[in-house]
Amino acid sequence: MKLYTRMIATTTLLAFLLLLILTVFYYLAFPIHNWQLLWTHKVMEIPVVLMMPAVTILFGIVIGIIIAAVWQRRIHFIENSLHRVLNNQSVADPVSYEEMTDVLSRLRDVQQYIQDQTKRTQKLIEERATAQEETINQVISEERNRLARELHDSVSQELFAASMLVSAVLAANIEQDEKTTKQLHQIEAMIQQAQLEMRALLLHLRPVLLKDKTLNEGMEQLLEELHAKVPMDINWRLETIEVNKGMEDQLFRILQEAISNALRHAKASLVEVLLMERDDFLILRISDNGIGFDVEEKQHNSYGLTNMYERAAEIGARLNIVSLENEGTKIEIRVPLMSEEGEKE
Repeated sequence: MKLYTRMIATTTLLAFLLLLILTVFYYLAFPIHNWQLLWTHKVMEIPVVLMMPAVTILFGIVIGIIIAAVWQRRIHFIENSLHRVLNNQSVADPVSYEEMTDVLSRLRDVQQYIQDQTKRTQKLIEERATAQEETINQVISEERNRLARELHDSVSQELFAASMLVSAVLAANIEQDEKTTKQLHQIEAMIQQAQLEMRALLLHLRPVLLKDKTLNEGMEQLLEELHAKVPMDINWRLETIEVNKGMEDQLFRILQEAISNALRHAKASLVEVLLMERDDFLILRISDNGIGFDVEEKQHNSYGLTNMYERAAEIGARLNIVSLENEGTKIEIRVPLMSEEGEKE
């Protein structure tokens, strides 16, 4: 039964009860001796005995409609308020419904509770995602380190032993035929290339981290280690330049990527690294005397080159690559040195 129907039925019934009560009191105060007068006496040509119930019913209906309309507006206000609460919107003030102040206060409490719960849930989700990401990164790092260790202890050692064995055979058999000597030199070159490939792979699997070192110290350590382990001349000149930690990390990663590419693809015998400051620019230059490559062709297909361009862009640097066939490659990164206020130093 709808609100209007219930209200009209209720008020009509109450009006009838009131009519009966008043009739009883009237009869007790003024006893009626001739009940036919109620039928014979008329108001607006309608007998009194019919007029009184009719007026009572009409009164009950009108009062019922008015009360139902008032409550309907308040229920509509509550529905709108709940809808706004569910949509995380502020609840409007019931300017003309002062009696709804307590309801409004409870709705605001519910809304605040929902917002607090939502914030806590989002924070928990963020913390869980961060923890999962850290766990995944840790597992990946441990697995990469394990693979790097296994490759270094097994494949690298075997390649080194094979290289030494071929060198010993070449040194001990100086009278062997030209064809065999040529093949041994080819085998030695293949082993050396495999060693370079392995060293580059180890750089990717287990990259050296700067940690608490400065950029200059980290580059010095990396280049000294490579100089001792790869059959290639590596020269460097590093000026001490103070930049923020984020910029140091990106420049160090670019250096690692560039040297890794040189080891794997350049077939170079010389790599030179220069770090200097000129005209308010930090300049990092890595060059080799290898076979070179087509920059336009590799620029969009090489993950390593894309990685270097992205890292340079993150620190506002400009990366330029010049490569000529059989003359080598030069990679230069120019970083504007800015003061804390955003002006060039």
